Amino acid sequence: MACTLYFSRNPNPRLAVAVARHLDAPVDFQFAEPLAPGEAEKYRHLNPSLRLPILGEAGRSLWEADAIACRLSRMQGSDFWRQGDDEPDMIRWISWSRDHFMRACDIVHFERGTKPRYGLGPLDEAALADGLATFQASAAILDAHLRQQHWLLASGLSYADFRMATFLPFNDIARLPLGEHPALQAWYGRLMALPGWADPFAGLSAPELPPVPA
Repeated sequence: MACTLYFSRNPNPRLAVAVARHLDAPVDFQFAEPLAPGEAEKYRHLNPSLRLPILGEAGRSLWEADAIACRLSRMQGSDFWRQGDDEPDMIRWISWSRDHFMRACDIVHFERGTKPRYGLGPLDEAALADGLATFQASAAILDAHLRQQHWLLASGLSYADFRMATFLPFNDIARLPLGEHPALQAWYGRLMALPGWADPFAGLSAPELPPVPA
């Protein structure tokens, strides 16, 4: 069954493309800009919020990266999205990341990357400090966990690892101190050894994000 994955180079769409590439899912990749002038009505029927990623399939659509990852994993008969006894543990890490590690990465990336990239106002020093503090606290928890095993789940690589790392491909801009957490840094090195994660846009028509002013 033909599917279309509408994406951009931003963090959550990148995550969805990486999942599709990692799973070798049978999807057509289509770069999209729903928020660009004159583009909204092309996508509103697919996602009324006009946010990416979107998976179009057989006259229906699915949005939100986690839901798309679940669908692609089941489509491929993969345990990348766990369905057995490990599923609660996987969901635990996905949920925790949203309020802690991933939230921290998002705050710092927004202040150091998104704002200057799109001219969204001056750096908020208080928000940046909050993001960095939350990063250090959550990174310490992850580092201790990853000293015991290579992936978040003892059974091996899962979608939880991809979700946790959503913002790390943009760390050249965010400058989060991964090096202060060796087990966490080694875990991310293992992710970067996976071609689908390291370069999900290889061979795709996907314009680069606007540069961040120096």
